[in-house]
Amino acid sequence: MVTKTVQRNPKTRESSGTLQEKSSVSDEKPNGALSKKNGASVSPAYLQLGVGQLVVVLAMIFGGCCSNVFTLETIVKEDPRAGNLITFVQFLFVAVEGYCHFFTFSRPPIFLAKPLVPFTRYAFIVTMFFLVSFLNNYVWKYHISVPVHIIFRSGGTMMSMLAGALAGKRYSMAQIASVTLLTIGVVSATLFDAKRKEVNQIETTVASTKEFAIGICVLFLAQALSSMMSQLTELTYKKYGNHWRENLFYMHFLSLPLFFPARKSIIDEFKTLSASPALALIPTHLAPYVPRLSVPQNVVYLVLNGATQYICVRGVNNLAGNATAVTVAIVLNVRKCISLLCSIYIFGNNLSLGTCFGAALVFGGAAWYSLESSRLREVQKQAKAV
Repeated sequence: MVTKTVQRNPKTRESSGTLQEKSSVSDEKPNGALSKKNGASVSPAYLQLGVGQLVVVLAMIFGGCCSNVFTLETIVKEDPRAGNLITFVQFLFVAVEGYCHFFTFSRPPIFLAKPLVPFTRYAFIVTMFFLVSFLNNYVWKYHISVPVHIIFRSGGTMMSMLAGALAGKRYSMAQIASVTLLTIGVVSATLFDAKRKEVNQIETTVASTKEFAIGICVLFLAQALSSMMSQLTELTYKKYGNHWRENLFYMHFLSLPLFFPARKSIIDEFKTLSASPALALIPTHLAPYVPRLSVPQNVVYLVLNGATQYICVRGVNNLAGNATAVTVAIVLNVRKCISLLCSIYIFGNNLSLGTCFGAALVFGGAAWYSLESSRLREVQKQAKAV
């Protein structure tokens, strides 16, 4: 049965948004719609964005997320226990921007426009989203290295597909094979890179087997919750329409009170970052004319991390509103591989043969998945025409 999304009035509050915000679909099949082939339902990856919109979204994902990884790694190398503070600042950036977008004088006392999705639905998504974000940053406390972190998060594609299968979706063998190939590629690239340039860090990490095991369990739990959240978000879009902008805001805004129990550690972590060397914000040649202004270096990275995270999650949520959960996971896995390659290039490291092989598997798997999804769309069109 196909759910029909009602066409929104052009005068509603979302119609005045950015180019990405106008990309919601009306009178079309929702994301992840099922097609029938030989009695089995197949889930093709719909992508409901124009070429220009897609370029903007991908620029936000790859530019924002890759920059975010760089600032994150810089901070956690100085203070591995800054996870709570990093998560809080990231959520605060998105919540403040979203509040300005949805602000209205007509609904005191919170002055927010009436949401298009019930709060009861957001309650489950917000809880899982907060736990996933909190656990992914909290794990740095257990001295999990960045390569190991990427390896486990790359498993999100396979877990998203598994969650989709449990929800009743069916995938073709080619889709399953391409996702497996892509996941193996990301794991291979990070393992070979870890072996070449992270030997000392890995040796330090595994020195405490118990601590390392706890960190791995935390990462596994985060990925399981993330996969379930992706499927629930996709179902929400199908039932209530594509309101990714609202979804992005409320996931972060409603999560802010959940940081209250961790307020003491957040304050302590900020004090630690504030003790880092000062970074001059005024160029030297302007010093005689402009008052000198300096900020602790790690605080600057913290602000940049929050800003780039906002750009990243906005792009991801826009994509999630116009594609299936597995397609989103595919794009994010490719982004992770590019983050790794950029890190190697920026720090002047040479690419090992294993890293190149892993990267080839990632891009090959992503291309294969796209071709298979296109084929399934054609099959669905033909079946519908009969």
